[in-house]
Amino acid sequence: MMKKIELLNIPNYYTSYYLLGLQQVCILIFKMDINFIGYNNKPVLVFRMDGKIVVIDNDDPVGVHQDLYDICSLYFVTNKLMGHAAYEQPKVKPLYPHYPVNIVTLYCRVFGIGLFRFLKLKEVVRQLYILVRRPVYENYKVRFEKENFIFFSSNIWKKESETNEIRAAFIRFCRADSRIKFEGGFVPRSDGFNYGYDNELNSKKYSPMKFSKLNAKSLVALNNPAVCGAISWRLAEYLNQGLFVLSFPFKVQLPNDFVNSSGIYSITAVAHYKEVLDYVIENPEAHKVIGAKAKLYFDTYCTPLAQAHYIINSLVE
Repeated sequence: MMKKIELLNIPNYYTSYYLLGLQQVCILIFKMDINFIGYNNKPVLVFRMDGKIVVIDNDDPVGVHQDLYDICSLYFVTNKLMGHAAYEQPKVKPLYPHYPVNIVTLYCRVFGIGLFRFLKLKEVVRQLYILVRRPVYENYKVRFEKENFIFFSSNIWKKESETNEIRAAFIRFCRADSRIKFEGGFVPRSDGFNYGYDNELNSKKYSPMKFSKLNAKSLVALNNPAVCGAISWRLAEYLNQGLFVLSFPFKVQLPNDFVNSSGIYSITAVAHYKEVLDYVIENPEAHKVIGAKAKLYFDTYCTPLAQAHYIINSLVE
């Protein structure tokens, strides 16, 4: 018999992956708790199962919400920043890579009229708009044979100069290498201030679904720490698509020995871009092996169902 989970707040779209997974193993019941109303429309899901309160925090690595930590049995975080005291508390557990997906039907069915009772109309409309534009979750069928095509599109962050420069160097390298057909670049900032990266801008805009399709075709996918050292949601899609992931060191802790078991190819400097591309192009079988390991890791640990089991089993244990 399936257990019941009482959802105690209305989270935003960042938690869509976990709602999708939990509804496969439990019966979801929305029961707004006034104590958690301040977490509505936030990247935080609070729920109760078997009398125990659990928190899933999908926010950037800015520390735990201590008020929630103090009353919960387990506090799951997407971004367990290494060396940050708040994340070293014993009830904090890291989550596997994941990404927001289209769960409009589930979202409306579970929260129903509560969406309009506890959220402002513009908040409801914005959440539905974001969700419907995200790809519906699927476990991708992978083609490991790739053409020499790379797609990379990214925002320019105001306070993340190291992240910006890693990504800008990748854009410049891909555009300059005659072996590669490159598409993408930086998305121009809405304030018009592009922090000196005007030459790395791209004039095209991509819907989330187009973005995902172009990623799937890439010979190499770049992963590096995002805002505040957070893990980018695009990493989970890369793994699902069985891509060769070129990654800079993680600043957050992930379950298990993530890097060694996932097949990610690690580097520490932009000067290594050429070395990696030479290796990939000259060794198609090695490229295929790393992509296959990424896909196996995703299928084993990162699907919505696998992550729901991870959360529920952790609570039972």
